[in-house]
Amino acid sequence: MSSFTKINKILVSLDGSKNSFKGLEYAIYLARQCHASITGLCVIPINPPIAMPGLTSAFKLKMTKDAKKFLDQARINAAQNGIVFNKKIINGIPTEDVANFANRNKFDLVVIGHRGHSAVREMFLGSVANSTVHKSKIPVFVIK
Repeated sequence: MSSFTKINKILVSLDGSKNSFKGLEYAIYLARQCHASITGLCVIPINPPIAMPGLTSAFKLKMTKDAKKFLDQARINAAQNGIVFNKKIINGIPTEDVANFANRNKFDLVVIGHRGHSAVREMFLGSVANSTVHKSKIPVFVIK
């Protein structure tokens, strides 16, 4: 007997990078096949990648503005393919909160680009993708 779970809810981690939008393309394809909805998640870091004394609030404001812009574009891409798209922006720690959000909200699949925007790029997978793979209780589809 197969333990395959029908995919109804797909979470896509988006940071505005080319690879995160490549992940969205795959998620849209999968959502069309499975008649699933997509939630685009952007986790805005609580702290800037480098110390910015006095500029933290300006950093968060810019990141939030940019996130709204690329999530709106992601919604358009999904809608053009007949996919319901929900957007979610949270403040947190990307390496922890993508998996936490997916686990808490009972998604069936997480789709994530192997490398997006990060302060320090890891050698192979990327810090957020790597962390999500290890912390998620649900399947993670990493797009290279």
